[in-house]
Amino acid sequence: MRAQLARVDAVLVQALIAAALSFAHLHDIASAAGQDGWKAWAYPISVDLLLVAAWRRLRTGEAKASGWCWFVIALTASLGANVATAGLLDLGDVPAWLRILVAGWPAVAFLGGTLLAHTATPVAINDIEADNVQEDSPEPPPEMPAQPAIEAPPNRPAVPVPTALVEHARKVAAEHHTRTGTSIDTATLRARLGVPALMAEAIAARL
Repeated sequence: MRAQLARVDAVLVQALIAAALSFAHLHDIASAAGQDGWKAWAYPISVDLLLVAAWRRLRTGEAKASGWCWFVIALTASLGANVATAGLLDLGDVPAWLRILVAGWPAVAFLGGTLLAHTATPVAINDIEADNVQEDSPEPPPEMPAQPAIEAPPNRPAVPVPTALVEHARKVAAEHHTRTGTSIDTATLRARLGVPALMAEAIAARL
């Protein structure tokens, strides 16, 4: 844990040193180009903000070409100030082209920051259109599970009936018809003959 904190502290210290030196160099260039007072301090702030906006666009993974373009522009401004103040430029006699660049930088920084912060990427637009299409498309009704087929009850097996029993049943049925005037039903035939229900039905079918 301590080793990790030591590495983090070293990185933070290095970042603070680099930011302070770059900040001071940009201030010196702006001041030498005729931007006095608070304006000289505003230039390094605008460069750093443009770097942060470009870096955030690169981290999001969207429109990397635009992010890299403005990141290189801001980095060139920062590195150019560092190199120019290393003795390669006479700050007492700044050339006209550098004065023009310094004077035009606020407009460039504003344009870059606006495009990086407020421009919708094609990927995001495509995602929104895809979501709208999914919301507008009607969903098909859920399919009902297939119902199992209802099998017909199996045919009852044929019950062998002796011929003598059929003849006896006919006599019982005739006697019942003579006495009651109606045909004998299966339940009565079964009771009179004393046979199982299946056999009684088989006998009744042959009467």
